[in-house]
Amino acid sequence: MSNKTIIGVAIAIVLVVAIVIAFSFLIPHKLKPAEHIEKKYMGVEKIEVGERIKLPEPIYKSNVSVEEALSKRRSIRTYSGENLTIAEVSQLLWAAQGITSPWGERTAPSAGALYPLELYLVVGNVECFDKGVYKYKPEGHELEKVLDGDKRGELAKAAIGPNQKHVRDAAINIVFTAAYERTTVKYKTLVYEERTGASYLRGIRYVHMEAGHAAQNVYLQAASLDLGTFVIGAFIDDKVKEVVNAEEQEEPLYIMPVGRKG
Repeated sequence: MSNKTIIGVAIAIVLVVAIVIAFSFLIPHKLKPAEHIEKKYMGVEKIEVGERIKLPEPIYKSNVSVEEALSKRRSIRTYSGENLTIAEVSQLLWAAQGITSPWGERTAPSAGALYPLELYLVVGNVECFDKGVYKYKPEGHELEKVLDGDKRGELAKAAIGPNQKHVRDAAINIVFTAAYERTTVKYKTLVYEERTGASYLRGIRYVHMEAGHAAQNVYLQAASLDLGTFVIGAFIDDKVKEVVNAEEQEEPLYIMPVGRKG
């Protein structure tokens, strides 16, 4: 065999290998993320309390710009009752408190990078996922099961006014709590309100700012996914804590029902 023939065969082999490698990268991206998730989690029937489940990797780019999500952002209170996918749940939680740097920075700014917020997920209708209450663990992008069973009805009873129905009908509810001490241990300056005579630690104000940042992230992510959500701040605090089994030092700040638009 001549040198030219050998070189030609070698080039042909290299081209074939290159084409195979290229297709191995391209083919998975043609599938919708939810399809991957459904296949991966199809066998998940029951997650025991205390066990953790790894959420799918969030998507970092989409066809919806920030400007478009801002223009679409609305408070949506009516839901169709259809299931959400695990991919959508993953995306919403990442938007609220996901890790975005090797040293632990998150999607929402935090005074002193102290991150006082905790997220609980009250699951009702999510494909291939067990009903119950879960706590989001940003460090591993995981959910830890806290309680068994559909707790939407109990959470709805803790909400004050007409929002009860929406909490019960949503596919999921994201409950924001805060451990104030994580922030107030550093920001101890007293803020005095002359009008009311009240005083409080400045760190408390920072925690409330942070909750607003994170909730707006959920709003925008929901808009980009064509899902509906809104924020609820009127509820019986102790009852919400009981429903999600929040830790003693945590105080509830928000309930955010999420579902497909009705």
